[in-house]
Amino acid sequence: MAFGVKDNGFSYLLLLFYNQVVGLSAPMVGLAILIAMLSDSILDPVIGQISDNWRSRWGRRHPFMYAAALPVAVSYLALWNPPHWSHAHLFFYLIGVSIVIRSFITVYEVPSSALAAELTSGYDERTHLLSFRYFFAWVGGLALYLVTFSLLLVPDAHHAVGQTNPVGFAKYGLLAAAIMFTTIIVSSAGTHRFIAYFSMPPVRRLSLLEQVREMASAWSNRSFMFLALAGLALSMGQGVNAAMNIYFNTYFWAFTSHQFALLVLGVFASAGLALFLAPTLSRRFGKRATAMACAGLSVTVGVTPIILRLLGWMFPNGSPGLFLVILAQSIIGIALWIMASIFLSAMMADVVEDGELKSGRRNEGLYFSASTLVTKAVSGIGIFSAAAILALIHFPAHATPGHLPAIVLTQMGLVYAPTLLILFGIGVALLVGYRITRVSHADTVARLAAAAAESAGLA
Repeated sequence: MAFGVKDNGFSYLLLLFYNQVVGLSAPMVGLAILIAMLSDSILDPVIGQISDNWRSRWGRRHPFMYAAALPVAVSYLALWNPPHWSHAHLFFYLIGVSIVIRSFITVYEVPSSALAAELTSGYDERTHLLSFRYFFAWVGGLALYLVTFSLLLVPDAHHAVGQTNPVGFAKYGLLAAAIMFTTIIVSSAGTHRFIAYFSMPPVRRLSLLEQVREMASAWSNRSFMFLALAGLALSMGQGVNAAMNIYFNTYFWAFTSHQFALLVLGVFASAGLALFLAPTLSRRFGKRATAMACAGLSVTVGVTPIILRLLGWMFPNGSPGLFLVILAQSIIGIALWIMASIFLSAMMADVVEDGELKSGRRNEGLYFSASTLVTKAVSGIGIFSAAAILALIHFPAHATPGHLPAIVLTQMGLVYAPTLLILFGIGVALLVGYRITRVSHADTVARLAAAAAESAGLA
């Protein structure tokens, strides 16, 4: 839930806030977030490697999870309350605060995600477990999003459009920080009792060079490499979708704050559908095939209304028919994306045993650091790409819904739809290279168990 709140804010609100409220240009906001995301590409595998080799009475993961709670909350609060500086100084402020937030989210999220592979080795049980993880991530982020648009980002005497009210964003930052702190502590404490049952590999003394080599060696695992690259492409596409969503709903479809709230309520249904359907589909069709189908259908459903509008075949703005179409599209498309995300994470959990069999090392943190980086690419590369789209079409700052030139909105659709189709197409194609199946995973687990039993007998 903590990650869901943070990622929801970065993906849906940050670009709008710093571009339309604070006044930074969209390319500056996108570049700042991209720089912060690049720092993740270094830190994520480092935290994964450190937590894999950490030894304490609180196990390998929990010391990091507890330590992240307060810094995450304080830095997230600072993000939505920037000082009254020049745009040049605010650019560096945004970079610095974003790096701090993303770094401490990494300190929590990588060890927390790695617990999925430690709690169970079952092929379908992992899908079931991760379905709940994604359910709470989406419901937590969406619940706050709903409160934000219903009660916080509301029009006042100085702001006719609620989505541009700076007071609302400040209140949002305070509430989000409190939720993130609380849920990190609750999640860490709630899983604390399982520490004694987690695997504790032998202590390994590695030099810095050996640790770097070990981190790099993860990419020699074929299934891991294709899964990580596919996840990155898909998350880039979803990131563009998330960052542009508020622009399309505000300017392209001209929805009101009340309609925004109803759309968010619809996505609660998406999270529920994904929670129910993902385990069933995994058991019936396997993870890879279902992930490919869900990702492909998600982007198809997502861009269809925009293509129909560009062709002149969509309801006009302000009509009830338009809202019902977008509501249905949102519920179905997001449910498909959530399921695709669940399968990608469950597939990463299965890489753990595959890697252990081939290398002799159990590196849940190292593998899930790539998974965490991929999910954070939703907000990082997504915001940068969305900002590039806005710059390309010369989207104005402080724009007023209903008063934009038609050519700007047309160009927004013409650039956005192909970008999503290309990124999702690349991601789906790369998933073909992932080779772990239910049968091969069961064989791997059995071989590891036999090796462990043999080792124990010799001891």
